[in-house]
Amino acid sequence: MADPAMSVSPYWELTFDADGDPAGRPRDRLLAGVTERKVRDLIVFAHGWNNDRSGATRLYDSFLAPIPRLAPAARIGYVGVLWPAMRFSDEPIPDFPRAVAAELPRRPVLDKDTRHALLESFPGRAILVEQIARLLEQQPPEEAELEEFGRLVRLLVEVVAPGPQALFAADTVAEGVPQSEPEMLAGSSAAACEEFARALAELDTSGGRAGFGLPNPWEGAQELLRQATYYAMKRRAGTVGERGLGRVVGQLAKAAPDVRVHLVGHSFGARLVSFALRGLPVGVRTVKSVTLLQGAFSHYAFAARLPHDARAGGVLQGQQNRVDGPVVCCHSRHDSALGTMYPLASRMAGDSRSAAGLDMGRALGAKWGAMGYDGVQAVPGTRAYTLAEALRAKLPGSGCVNVDAAAVVRRGGPPAGAHSDILHEELARLVLAAGRVR
Repeated sequence: MADPAMSVSPYWELTFDADGDPAGRPRDRLLAGVTERKVRDLIVFAHGWNNDRSGATRLYDSFLAPIPRLAPAARIGYVGVLWPAMRFSDEPIPDFPRAVAAELPRRPVLDKDTRHALLESFPGRAILVEQIARLLEQQPPEEAELEEFGRLVRLLVEVVAPGPQALFAADTVAEGVPQSEPEMLAGSSAAACEEFARALAELDTSGGRAGFGLPNPWEGAQELLRQATYYAMKRRAGTVGERGLGRVVGQLAKAAPDVRVHLVGHSFGARLVSFALRGLPVGVRTVKSVTLLQGAFSHYAFAARLPHDARAGGVLQGQQNRVDGPVVCCHSRHDSALGTMYPLASRMAGDSRSAAGLDMGRALGAKWGAMGYDGVQAVPGTRAYTLAEALRAKLPGSGCVNVDAAAVVRRGGPPAGAHSDILHEELARLVLAAGRVR
């Protein structure tokens, strides 16, 4: 398949399957092309939850479009990473018309597009998808049916042996043992659905939409499905990053050792490019910057020790040292997908206390938070800037850097908030500043 017409050039695509294996022909075109086109700086962008090629390439085209004007003298090449992630159809994606997105109701049913996305993302599980869809449509009142719903969701997202994805679910490790089971599915599914429903109701209230009566637990059931699906995408992002992109960057370093690589990722794509650092061959120092846009993984991922458990550390501890430049983490307090739903899903079965919505998000954020909400945590020496300060200053030449991007990453309604609001020239300028691309 030919690469699409883009507003930036030269542009290549890298396509990976769920286990991180690359499509050979596009990879070979990239390895040969960077030398032929005399590329000096290569910007590699990984999407978050998009379920088709066109959505990913629209994101890349829109985000990267200002860069030739911002750095006219630089010899820049561009890579779009394509990997099998899915998006629920009621969520906005970057460059999706906001007026259309606003018209999509959030109802506890699976529309045709979401069913199709589930079938594409979990091949061979059509019967499970139909059973899940039927329960969401019927919404039986019995608690046992909510438990059955949780069982079906667990079967949908489980790893099929003997693939490698089970090794890439953890954000933290304790005593060398990764947390590999989705916690939200380990306990009572009915209780989990009720908690998600309360959290969604409170997000609606905070967004100005008044609610009356008790929330529908089946609306929480749809959120349980959504979060369980994201859990599967989280596994895939780590797998594709370490086993796929990291190895390709190593091959690129061998084929074109003078090319400076700048990794950029949005949402789970931020997790993907971060795990790529673990997959770099020993001695490769060609990655000159990493920019994480609303990263959907633990803010402790790079920490050597967790504040609440000295025996445990982040699964990426020390990996920032594989970068010959900074790891820049953009975060925003307006990202309710990461500020409320992420910590709720992350701890759902491991805490017997019940608390709802935003209050719970604030209470649990310190332990279960995402770096796209409040930045990299518990890494000594991490510098912090506002976006305006970061664009004025000379960023550090190494280590972790937090950039509060709330001034621009701010638009979006529940349940995701501003999670996909990343198409801003200021963020493109930040990518260039992180890599010192001129």
